[in-house]
Amino acid sequence: MKRLILTVALIAAGATAASAYGTSTREVDSRQAQQEQRIRDGVRDGSLSRRETRELVNEQRHIQHLESKAKADGVVTRGEAAELRRAQDNASKHIYQERHDSDTRNRFGFRRWW
Repeated sequence: MKRLILTVALIAAGATAASAYGTSTREVDSRQAQQEQRIRDGVRDGSLSRRETRELVNEQRHIQHLESKAKADGVVTRGEAAELRRAQDNASKHIYQERHDSDTRNRFGFRRWW
């Protein structure tokens, strides 16, 4: 009887731990959407050149690829989650840097550097 109770408790604890990791990456998806919105805002207000936009969009695609790779086996481990956070942190810095540098596009779509 004790063995049965112990086994059930261990299975329940394992299921709880597994669900803590799982394949849920809501935070990643939410942050991804925010960063994509920041890029769209930069395109709209002209603070991003076409080259900068292309590079930032490619970086977002890379993060999506990392996320799908992490989810492929059904479990997102702590290491994979940390890698996704690092990639998103770097992307956020790049978006800020590109939106606040001197490369911009004027209303005609041409780059200006003054």
